[in-house]
Amino acid sequence: MWTLQDAKNRFSSLVDAAMAGQPQEVTRRGKPAVVIVSAAEYDRLLAEAGGHRGRFADHILAFPGDAIERAEARPRDVEF
Repeated sequence: MWTLQDAKNRFSSLVDAAMAGQPQEVTRRGKPAVVIVSAAEYDRLLAEAGGHRGRFADHILAFPGDAIERAEARPRDVEF
């Protein structure tokens, strides 16, 4: 884990480690801020994430809207 200042000062080392397949965590003010990964790992993660998701429109169209029974709710009386 790198502090932000150390990551700035030794950026080449950080990039070398990430390219060697070791994700590098960087903190800011003691809290996790970012993770540096190689471009190949980033591309793999994107491809993996996209493969499991369908289109949002297909998800909405598959919703079984007719199968849900709606409650018989009456509005309450309001006086002005």
